[in-house]
Amino acid sequence: MTSPVPLMDARLVAELRQSIQDCTERGLSVASKWSSELYYAIPSNKRDTLISEAFTTFSTSTPACSRSPRPSLSFADPSPASSAALCMPVTPGNQSHLPSHFPVVRAQETELEIQDEAALFAARAFMTAKEFTRVEFTVKNCKSAKAQFIYVYSCFLAAERKAQRDWYRQNNTRGQPPVPINRLLATLLDMVKNATDPWLLFLKAVFLSRLNRREEAIESIIRSISGYHWNWSVWTLLCSCVGDGDELTALLPLLPLPATHPLILMFQIRTMNELHSPSENELAMCDRLLGDDCFRDSAWVMSLRACALYHLHDFGQAEKQFEKILAIAPHRIDDIDVYSNILYVTDNRLKLSRLAHEFLELDKDRPEVCCLVGNHYSLRAEHEKAVKYFRRATELDRTYLSAWTLMGHEYVEMKNSHAAIEAYRRAVDVSRKDYRAWYGLGQAYELLSMHRYALYYYQHATALRPYDVRLWQAQGTCYEEIGRLKEAVECLKRALLGADPRETTIHMKLAKLHEELDDQSEAAAYHRRVVEICRIEERPVQDYAKSSIFVARHHMVIAGGDLLLAKDYLERVANSNAEEVGQASDWLKKLKSVLITRPAIPITEETSGH
Repeated sequence: MTSPVPLMDARLVAELRQSIQDCTERGLSVASKWSSELYYAIPSNKRDTLISEAFTTFSTSTPACSRSPRPSLSFADPSPASSAALCMPVTPGNQSHLPSHFPVVRAQETELEIQDEAALFAARAFMTAKEFTRVEFTVKNCKSAKAQFIYVYSCFLAAERKAQRDWYRQNNTRGQPPVPINRLLATLLDMVKNATDPWLLFLKAVFLSRLNRREEAIESIIRSISGYHWNWSVWTLLCSCVGDGDELTALLPLLPLPATHPLILMFQIRTMNELHSPSENELAMCDRLLGDDCFRDSAWVMSLRACALYHLHDFGQAEKQFEKILAIAPHRIDDIDVYSNILYVTDNRLKLSRLAHEFLELDKDRPEVCCLVGNHYSLRAEHEKAVKYFRRATELDRTYLSAWTLMGHEYVEMKNSHAAIEAYRRAVDVSRKDYRAWYGLGQAYELLSMHRYALYYYQHATALRPYDVRLWQAQGTCYEEIGRLKEAVECLKRALLGADPRETTIHMKLAKLHEELDDQSEAAAYHRRVVEICRIEERPVQDYAKSSIFVARHHMVIAGGDLLLAKDYLERVANSNAEEVGQASDWLKKLKSVLITRPAIPITEETSGH
């Protein structure tokens, strides 16, 4: 997609720059880090020029003027978000009233922040030290919107810490709930139920999401984004609320930004990666964001691209992208676990081992590093050590999905189905959108020969990833095991839609099922397809000897069968070193008798060339 104007203009760069301060002042360290990374990635000459333009523009124009169809309250001045705190809800209907009221509201908020200055300084220091209860006490009686946000946010973090502590205290006991329970959520929600400040609307959305009120959470998120665009934490929350690609498509037109806005592009790529279903469209968006007029040297955007390539199974290009990331940011730990997955899948033991040792020395207490080391041990078939590191990753971050899933895979390798099921269930508790956990549960129950249970979980996985060949094959196997052969056939036919055209295993399986269903003609058709693929690929006769004999035998016994085709197939096997040479020779003798009794053989154009 091309845009008539550069992706990052002076206003957007100024807003991004301001968001670093805004997020830092409110203790949103992840969002602040994200903004800082992106700002740093803009080429320095372009960044300096645009910032100079922005200050020139803002010093000679009215800040309240908006370029977007909806009111934008994010400007390059000391506190853009808090200025909306006492304002009316941000909706198109309020736009005409905004310019006359906005300067007054902003002046009031600035005055309140000046009065709260000492408390805000102290609260920021306590927040950095993670002394959340001290933050609560410090800003409890402050009046500014910024202080109100910090107060509610610190209450939430303190309650989260207590919930985590209580949950770990019950670890490995029968009474431990699947996830920590924050009993203060309803109270916190009541504190922000009438919020209009975009930052408090973000917190409201967090609480609603945690209380499983997804639609209301999305509504609050959109209102928050309308008031302040550059809080990446609210975009991440919105990403977690999207259930599938169709929901994302329906949501995009509701967002208060144009489709070419960098935030929309990043959100769309991130969401599709989270859903494990990016496409070439998302790759094109990454390339647009990495252009000279945007974030050319951004390791974060490069990582988005590498993850998209990983989910598209283009492991070679994904590995090259991660190598480029490490060349410009050698100590970047984010997404290093995805890189280790790529090295694991491609069986690159040497590079994975070197990476594990380097990053273990860099920071052994990051869950991504633990996951990297776990993959290293898994590739060496040291499954107990791998489990140890995956478990360590979950102890560092209970919501770390990959670690739970990979731990389940290790238990499957160790034939410990019950432990695998527990790990996969924890993964599903973290996110019901990850097909890998559902697929893992299916595998674990299949190991226990509980095929109906396995089928249930495979169906969940297939609903999340409908074009995955493995998932349809797994369903087909389960249907076969419980005697529902027709459903097994339908699943395998669906698997063929996304399979490699040179694939023969599924064709062989379909041939076998049709034999069991006593549908010899269909069985012969699939066997014949196997022979054709193998001959085109010039594979050894052993690979298709059984199929050749089946097709030949079928044509010998049916009326009007193609006996020349049967003769050709049998002779190829008889003249090979396959195990079926004896069978082929016996059937050739019978074929001679058939040729004597049936001299008139209908010759088709296809067989006339043999």
